[in-house]
Amino acid sequence: MSAGEFIPKPLDKDCSDRQAWGQESTIYSYIFKNNANPAEYPQDACPPYYHKTAQIDSLQVNTAITGLGNVTVTQVTASGVTLTSRKPFDIPHPTKDGWRLRHVCLEGPESGVYYRGRLTNSNVIELPAYWKGLVDPESITVTLTQIGSSQDLIVDKIEWGSRIIVKSGTASNIDCYFLVHGERKDGEKLIVEYEGKSIEDYPGDNSIYSINK
Repeated sequence: MSAGEFIPKPLDKDCSDRQAWGQESTIYSYIFKNNANPAEYPQDACPPYYHKTAQIDSLQVNTAITGLGNVTVTQVTASGVTLTSRKPFDIPHPTKDGWRLRHVCLEGPESGVYYRGRLTNSNVIELPAYWKGLVDPESITVTLTQIGSSQDLIVDKIEWGSRIIVKSGTASNIDCYFLVHGERKDGEKLIVEYEGKSIEDYPGDNSIYSINK
C-alpha cells in the first residue's frame, strides 16, 4: 500500500490524531507518525521512538528552526513560470503599535561578509580576528565616507588581511564611516550562472547553499 492511500477506519479502533510520544530518535530517514495510544501500547514491546530530527525528500532538519512564519521558497504560476522568493522576514514593528516591519535578505554573486563602523582620530581599521580564518584577504574591498569635511581619504594598504591602513591626502584628522566587504574562503566559490533545467544540474556543491528547487 503506497503512502497516502486511503485506509478505512476500523470500527473498533480509536484512530484520532495524537501527538507523537516515545524516545528521541536522531535517525531521520523519513518522518513517521505513530498513532498508537500510549495507554494501549503493549507492555512487553520495545519503547517506541519519535523523530527529533527529520527528512522530507531533500529537506533535512537537524537543528531547531524558529521564525518560519513568512518563509516562501518558490511559487509556480499557472503558465509554469517559477518565481523565486526574495526571502523576506516580517516582525511586529518595534516602534509603531499595530504595524509590522518587513525586510528582505541581501543577495549577491558571492558568499559575502561585511564589517562596518566609524573611524575617528585613527588611521587603522582593525578587522575582527575571525576574518583571518573566514575571509579571503585578496577579496577585501573598502568604502570610506568622510564626515564633516573633505579629508581626501585613501586606503594606503591592507596588512595580513586583518588591518586596513587609511591616510588623509590633506593631512586632516580622520573621521569617517567605513564599510569593508570580503568573500568567505571556507568552501567553494559560488557558480553564479550554469546550464541546466533544475538545481540538480548545479555543477558545484549544492549542500552549502540555500536551494530553491
